[in-house]
Amino acid sequence: MENSRLKSFIPLFYLVWSDDLLTQKEFITLQEFIRSQNWLTKEEQEELLSKIDISVPPSREQLTSWKLEIEKSIQEKKSVKSIYDIVVALSGDDKSLTELEPVFAKLENDLGVFGQEAIGTFKKTATSLTSNYKTESSFDTKILTEILDGEEAAIIKRVKSVISKPEFAYETSTDINVYRVKVFEWCKILAKENFGNMAYPKQYGGGDNIADYFAIMETLSYHDLSLVIKFGVQFGLWGMSVQSLGTEKHYSKYLKDIGSLKLPGCFAMTETHHGSNVKGLETTATYNHENQTFTIHTPNKNAQKEYIGNAAVHGQMATVFAKLIINDVDYGVNAFVVPLRDTNGVNIKGVTIGDCGHKMGLNGVDNGTISFDNVVIPKENMLDRFASVNDKGEFESPIPSDNRRFFTMLGTLVGGRIGIPRSALAAAKSGLAITIRYSDQRRQFGPEGGSEVPILNYRMHQRRLIPQLAKTYAVHFALQYLTNRFLNKKESEMQEIEALAAGMKSYSTWSTRDILQECREACGGKGYLSENRIDALKNDTEIYTTFEGDNTVLMQLVAKNRLSEFRKSFGEMGAVGIINYVYENAKTAISEKNPIATRKTEDAHLLDNEFHLLAFQHREKTTLASAAKRIKKLIDSGLEPYDAFNVVQHQMIDVAQAYLERIVLEQFQIAIETVKDVNVKEILSKLCHLYALAQIEKNKGWYLEDGYMEAVKTKAIRKMVNQLCWDIRPDAVALVNAFDIPESCLAAPIIE
Repeated sequence: MENSRLKSFIPLFYLVWSDDLLTQKEFITLQEFIRSQNWLTKEEQEELLSKIDISVPPSREQLTSWKLEIEKSIQEKKSVKSIYDIVVALSGDDKSLTELEPVFAKLENDLGVFGQEAIGTFKKTATSLTSNYKTESSFDTKILTEILDGEEAAIIKRVKSVISKPEFAYETSTDINVYRVKVFEWCKILAKENFGNMAYPKQYGGGDNIADYFAIMETLSYHDLSLVIKFGVQFGLWGMSVQSLGTEKHYSKYLKDIGSLKLPGCFAMTETHHGSNVKGLETTATYNHENQTFTIHTPNKNAQKEYIGNAAVHGQMATVFAKLIINDVDYGVNAFVVPLRDTNGVNIKGVTIGDCGHKMGLNGVDNGTISFDNVVIPKENMLDRFASVNDKGEFESPIPSDNRRFFTMLGTLVGGRIGIPRSALAAAKSGLAITIRYSDQRRQFGPEGGSEVPILNYRMHQRRLIPQLAKTYAVHFALQYLTNRFLNKKESEMQEIEALAAGMKSYSTWSTRDILQECREACGGKGYLSENRIDALKNDTEIYTTFEGDNTVLMQLVAKNRLSEFRKSFGEMGAVGIINYVYENAKTAISEKNPIATRKTEDAHLLDNEFHLLAFQHREKTTLASAAKRIKKLIDSGLEPYDAFNVVQHQMIDVAQAYLERIVLEQFQIAIETVKDVNVKEILSKLCHLYALAQIEKNKGWYLEDGYMEAVKTKAIRKMVNQLCWDIRPDAVALVNAFDIPESCLAAPIIE
């Protein structure tokens, strides 16, 4: 067809005949359209109608010729958005067709053809901003790995080397008995490497290095988490309880054998009806002065020790927490070393052990129940660092206050609340490494005529994963800070450190739970397959939110610690102290709520570290003051302090959350200041900005209610979060590679 007006119908002919795109009804619609066009002569109409005669379809060659002609006509065009645009292009920009745009638009509508979709059919190649975006690291990953590993780099490398060996190949059997045996064998290998006794004093075979022990726990968490928990129960809970609560006689008797795994043991605190409420434990240890013994007894079924790691199969002894009874007087919860089995695995008389069986995760750990029926142990088996029974059969303690002694005893076990969040962090890193690398390789959809695009290029996919990556980096540096605070602790700081450990345990494990759920979904069906490991990571870390203390209970502890700023106990908080605090806070709030600050949306402001930290501090101070004020008001109205705290429990969680987010952001910012490499500093700064703005966005309802920000600002923050995700995406793979997780540990076929 040489006639330019007839040529303009070629795209319609192609659409009619190719791939049965249009139905019989659309043939009729097109025929009626041709007959109704007065600008066409009768002869032209007849010729056009002949091209859509169902009884005479065009040949394959004719279809190919039409498509080539269309592609050629639009190749040089910058903007082709509709069938009409193609019509004009084919006509050689025939001016007589200028007024026909509404006519062709109506035809597109009548045919049910979406112009953009149809145009894609004719494009030879399609390029776009989304499809062209790709992975390219802007920094040296080795330098970032060194920063992440810090002073523990040497021990981290050693552990990675060991868990990369063939004997650490994952156990795939679903038989929990097979799995438990394998995990125990792994623990023996680690004991031979002197990893288990790393925190014990050197005179008892240990490494006298608690910092390395924490690093070992975190690094092992790149491997099997049942191994980590079994390792932690044996060398951490069991061994550390002896070290922390016992004295020289216990160290010399037990520590060497615990560290070598010659003496497997348990940490028997939790009871069926008493988990987090340790003070309420019902197991008794009654002192018998005549024969210098204690009788350990479980008074009822609800007082049995439950969920005790190492109990069901391997444990030979346990640190048992029980109420000390002397002459019918209850001296509160103390700790005792109690035998469970002999070296042949036979239960000691009076000890009944059950098996918790199959669990949601961690099935390589032999959790069990323990009941004691008047089991007699010698006097020296009381772990007596903080309390003892003297030669006269009287209770003695260097700490006169029962309450303070109890919390001092539990405070020595705070190390578990550092090991668990660090283990959870490693699991989050593993999940993100698998998911981000897969998302960079997995291609899905794409512009019409172009190749499929890595799903990590899609903005929503970035939104799901990259803020979580930023949060993981933030938590990493916050946990480094917590560990250093614990290692360099002073007696005067212990309450604050214990509260911080409780809070970070909650913050990190909740974060890991949410991250792994997002990872599972972001990997689609592949994430559901066990071979890709996200299911194991997800199921194994699920319990992290409730052991070593239920997270919600721990957050209450954190909030109560923050309220101690008012320097008064629950019912006696001074009105003057409250008023002064609220007044000072209000002065700051007024200055920060000026219209310019609440509406400021420039990029430089939104990416300003000071703005981020001030926003976090404001929320922390305001929620704290608000909770304190409300508690005071409730107590003044006659409510018991216990009831007042129950009324404001949801606010207490907000207080703890705001405090922890401020700590996490602050430590991330401080860590970045010490980085010397310019490129690494830049990418970490982007992650820090993203973490800060993502948390503000999450809490935007609070900021809007408080008047600290206006809607125009929270909208700008949302856009900036999107932009930061896009900006960080090219480095996302390098950022997870910087975790330096051994490939044998990731072991997910989807990233091979």
